[in-house]
Amino acid sequence: MAQQITLKLTVAEDRHGALLKHPTLAAATTREQHPLVSIYYDTGRMALRRAGILLRLRKHGASWQQTVKRQDDSSGGLTRRPEWQIPYPNHFDFACVDDAELRDWLQRDKIAGRLAAVFETNFRRTVWQLDPDADTRILVKLDRGWVAANGRRESISELELQLLSGSIESLYALALELAQSQALPPLLLSKAERGYRLSLNTPSVPARAGDVPIDANDTPLTAFRLIALNCLTHLQLNHDGAVRSDDAEYVHQMRVATRRLRAALRMFGPVLPGGFAEQLVPPMGELMRALGQARDLDVLMAEIVVPVANALPGEPRLTDLASAVTNRLYGARAHIRHVLRQPAYSQLLLTAASLLQRAPFVEPSGAGDAPPLLQFADRRLRGLQRKVLELADAARVDYPPSLHQLRIGIKRLRYAIEFFGPMIPGRSSVTVIKRLAGLQDELGQLNDLASAGTLLMVCAGKDPHLREAVTLIGGWHGTRHMDLLGDIPDKLKLIRGFKLPRLDGRATDGQT
Repeated sequence: MAQQITLKLTVAEDRHGALLKHPTLAAATTREQHPLVSIYYDTGRMALRRAGILLRLRKHGASWQQTVKRQDDSSGGLTRRPEWQIPYPNHFDFACVDDAELRDWLQRDKIAGRLAAVFETNFRRTVWQLDPDADTRILVKLDRGWVAANGRRESISELELQLLSGSIESLYALALELAQSQALPPLLLSKAERGYRLSLNTPSVPARAGDVPIDANDTPLTAFRLIALNCLTHLQLNHDGAVRSDDAEYVHQMRVATRRLRAALRMFGPVLPGGFAEQLVPPMGELMRALGQARDLDVLMAEIVVPVANALPGEPRLTDLASAVTNRLYGARAHIRHVLRQPAYSQLLLTAASLLQRAPFVEPSGAGDAPPLLQFADRRLRGLQRKVLELADAARVDYPPSLHQLRIGIKRLRYAIEFFGPMIPGRSSVTVIKRLAGLQDELGQLNDLASAGTLLMVCAGKDPHLREAVTLIGGWHGTRHMDLLGDIPDKLKLIRGFKLPRLDGRATDGQT
């Protein structure tokens, strides 16, 4: 059995030429090129996929090779997995699999006897061998071709860095070097996963934040690493949709992912290595501003302009203003696509992943000096709650910025509870998150209405015709705005009576 360690990156199809000319690749020890055809097999009920197993036949030259892979660990485009390869003997032979449990499972008649081709890949691979120092050897593989299943086909354009010897840090150093001149964001979906999705005709949908598998026995740094990698995965899974689709939810989910990561950086700030956050926060800020601009215009259009235009369909001023907003929205979406295609975006993701793959995150030092995770999390959660209470005391119905700051405080507390939810006893975390989300949503609606006027006036410019439409929209939403404001005093009382569950299981008085 061999363990393969690879880092996969996305390459824009129109950037192959620039990559081929990169001076680092020009200095390679060897370079070769060959076509590869692979056929992937599974049962009719996709038993191998559900078990996290890949079975592939690959034609290389005139011969075929059988490969079995197990997906053991994958994060941020970096994959570690064992694999077993043998020349294909014209029938599937699993004797080479030295994992006895896996071998016996594959040899069961309901698996081995029901295998059939599911999809295939066909691509040309260019391979460079790099030996940057005496202890490091890396294969760089550029794949260009397609994956096909059931008459459907998608292009393949990716770069794979395979570590033959040396440290994982050297793998990321090479990726960052190659990404200085062009965008090479980490690639999460493998060829196999794309093939399965084509075979099953699985539609692409925006990805939401997943659960974080932290444990009370983890150190705070281990917990942060799991949370940060979860945020990066959330961000990356929405990348293609944000670039290729007009579905606003992809951009929204990318924005949520960056906000969750920023919240985690704040929460774990006291235990993070010196200079860690400083490497990520500035480029994250630039990304968040671009995502925020597009998201604000999406909300303006969907929640503010469209309801009024639907209610007053014969009003030409609204139609013209809607067109002006749409033009700005398309411009903001184009800007997002531009930002996501820049080297800086790739460098942010690769830098974050690289830092999380090295000490002290994967080789914690001085763990005995770190506070227990339950104690650390409980203290930080209560600190966020105190901040929310302070913001609630300072909130004024007649001062929208104070309500906006309260909403931000509630959102940060909610993210923190979501991060630590698995350690909170019973279902109390679900109840708390639901109540916080309701408060955040109501304050969010107020903020959208409060900021809509300024943004609409920017879209209207100096055109009096369009400015009249802004007045119409403000009047139409006036009643809803007043109703929301009228509800704020009761919401503030609710916040002041809010009690968090204790992470150590001790009872709390009042609301949970």
